[in-house]
Amino acid sequence: VQLQASGGGLVQAGGSLRLSCAASVRTFNSYTMGWFRQSPGKEREFVAAIRRNGGVTYYADSVKGRFTISRDNAKMTLYLRMNSLNAEDTAVYYCAADQGVIITTIRSPASYEYWGQGTLVTVSS
Repeated sequence: VQLQASGGGLVQAGGSLRLSCAASVRTFNSYTMGWFRQSPGKEREFVAAIRRNGGVTYYADSVKGRFTISRDNAKMTLYLRMNSLNAEDTAVYYCAADQGVIITTIRSPASYEYWGQGTLVTVSS
């Protein structure tokens, strides 16, 4: 499974971005997908996740109400719409995939086997 994240860039505080993650696997709809982020000197942290059929989503408290995760199984693509961005959102954002994620560990990076290369989001204040 190969994941290719894109859509990062420089944005002013209060602005918006949409990240995309293109997957190379035909059975994309059998994978739980997640977004994580990592800032310099910090551990990789959970941002959002979405179950296989897209019907159930999970968010970190810090992004709830501002970010929206979605997926298009026909296009084998994962998205993260980010609104009301602030400086604390500055990080490298990674998409991740796994077929066997369970609800109790869906927020843990260790639960995901496949990772994209990351895309940098920089929010200027």
